[in-house]
Amino acid sequence: MSTITTKDATEIYYKDWGKGLPILFSHGWPLNADAWDDQMMFMASRGFRCVAFHRRGHGRSSQPWEGNDCDTFAADISTLIGALDLRSATLVGHSAGAGDIARYIGRFGTARISGLVLVSSIPPLMLKTSANPGGVPIEVFDGIRAGVAGDRAQFYRDLGDGPFYGGNRPGSKVSQGVKDAFWLWSMQVGLRASYEGIKAFSETDFTEDLKRLDIPTLIVHGDDDQNVPIANTALLSAKLIKKPTLKVYPGAPHGLTVTHKEKFNDDLLTFVKGLS
Repeated sequence: MSTITTKDATEIYYKDWGKGLPILFSHGWPLNADAWDDQMMFMASRGFRCVAFHRRGHGRSSQPWEGNDCDTFAADISTLIGALDLRSATLVGHSAGAGDIARYIGRFGTARISGLVLVSSIPPLMLKTSANPGGVPIEVFDGIRAGVAGDRAQFYRDLGDGPFYGGNRPGSKVSQGVKDAFWLWSMQVGLRASYEGIKAFSETDFTEDLKRLDIPTLIVHGDDDQNVPIANTALLSAKLIKKPTLKVYPGAPHGLTVTHKEKFNDDLLTFVKGLS
C-alpha cells in the first residue's frame, strides 16, 4: 500500500492517480478516500493528478489511540503534502474533511495551495453556543455519540439509508448499492476514531481558519442538507472567506457528490481549470 508515516508513527494511506496539477481530496466522517473515487476518476481522466487519503483511524490508515482532533488531522495533511511535494494544489473537502483542510490553511497557510473546494462543509462551527445561536444543540451530538458507542453498525445503516443521501425524502433514487458502500466504509473506521471524531467535527471553531483563506474558494452545499444545515455553515462561511464562490444545489442532501455527481463534477472541473 502507498502510505506516509507521521511524527507519531501513524501510517496514512493514500491513493495517487493521474498526472498534472494536483488535487487533494479530504473525506468526511465516518468514511474514507474511496468515497471520492468518482471524482478522482473524472478529474484524473482530464489531466489532473488526484490524491486522496484515509484520515487516521479510518479505512486503511493506522488506528492510533490519540490524535483524533482537527489540529492533528491538519498536521497529517501537511505531512502528506510535503511527502508528495504537492504544489499549486487544489484542496477539496467534504463535510468534516472540509474542516480538516480549513484547519490546514489556518495552521500552514496557502503557499502550496491554489484553490479550495468546501462541499457540504462543517465550518465555521457546528455546535450551538451563545456566540453561535444558529448551531446544532449539544444534545444532538450526544445522541450521535450514544448511537456510535451503543450499536455503530445499525447507526451507520440508519445514517446511510436515511438523511445522508436523502433516502428519507419522497422520490429518492439512491441505490441500495450506494447505501451498502456507505455502511462498508463506515464500518472500517475504528471505534475510538469515530467516537472522538464527533467532538472534532461538532465543537471545533474554524472561524479564524476561514479568515486566513486568501485563495479562490468554491463552496458547494445542498439546501436540503439534513446533516449539516446550510444556514449556519456554507452561508456563514461565504461571508468570512475573502474570495468565495457559493453554489447552492436545490434539494441536494449531504452526500451530494453521489446524488448530484454529474453537476458537482462539472462544477469542480470548471473551478479547477479556472485556477490555472
